[in-house]
Amino acid sequence: METLLQQIVNGLVVGSMYALIALGYTMVYGILGLINFAHGDVLMVGALVALEAIRLLQIHAPELGLVPTLLAGLSISVVVCMILGYTIERTAYRRLRNAPRLAPLITAIGVSFLLQTIAMIIWGRNYHSFPQLLSTAPLEAIPGVFITPVQITILVVSATLMVALVVLVNKTRLGRAMRATAENHKVASLMGVDTNKIIAATFIIGSALAAVAGVMFSSNYGTAHYAMGFLPGLKAFTAAVLGGIGNLGGAMLGGLVLGLVESIGGGYIEDLSFGFFNSSYQDIFAFIILGVVLIFRPTGLLGERVADRA
Repeated sequence: METLLQQIVNGLVVGSMYALIALGYTMVYGILGLINFAHGDVLMVGALVALEAIRLLQIHAPELGLVPTLLAGLSISVVVCMILGYTIERTAYRRLRNAPRLAPLITAIGVSFLLQTIAMIIWGRNYHSFPQLLSTAPLEAIPGVFITPVQITILVVSATLMVALVVLVNKTRLGRAMRATAENHKVASLMGVDTNKIIAATFIIGSALAAVAGVMFSSNYGTAHYAMGFLPGLKAFTAAVLGGIGNLGGAMLGGLVLGLVESIGGGYIEDLSFGFFNSSYQDIFAFIILGVVLIFRPTGLLGERVADRA
């Protein structure tokens, strides 16, 4: 039972990060019908920019303190990624809105390779140790079940951001404009909505969430490198498909479910396979889920919200 509870805690931590990244995928798809495969690399840029900012702050402002240094690095990372998200939308995707679906898909893959190459030139191929500014000492909240302050912070921040995004989309003027643009670009334009600004805002918000997720990943695992965004991005896409791509609630649910399945499966895979596989094969669960969902329920657990038109 202790092992199961521990894997559930680990799964919720990882799943909350997947959910944050998946929200970026599902927001862009809901408005443009585009799978932005460069989104995972925005996460990577966020982590590496935060790492560089924290290093500089530790050198030039050591009196700042650990938590303020982390918050400052995170803030710089979020701003840089917001600018990056806007730049990607403005230069790579805007001209391709009316192009065949294959064109923006190939462009997204090209942008992904471009970001990885630029990051490799700036930060090199090596893994970088991410400063542990929050305590990693495990806390035994329940006998036999451990959680670190870093993981608690990840859960709290993820939940706060997801709730804030839902409120933004459902309760604000910007959110109403985003929903109108997702429903019908042309009609929204006729009703006075500046769809270009709304689409740019969607990329900016998604990139900010990816930056936060990137800092969370690096804080949780203690490393950052130029290719770190590929696998989390692919798993977050799986989470978005699992929950129902285009649906915010589905992205959150899909991320949490994927994190739990991956963590619990990784914890018991050695027993279930009679020692043939070990926990290093836990990534296989994400892609098994993707295949099963695409075969048996391609709309996902919650499906995409589609309004009936007269």
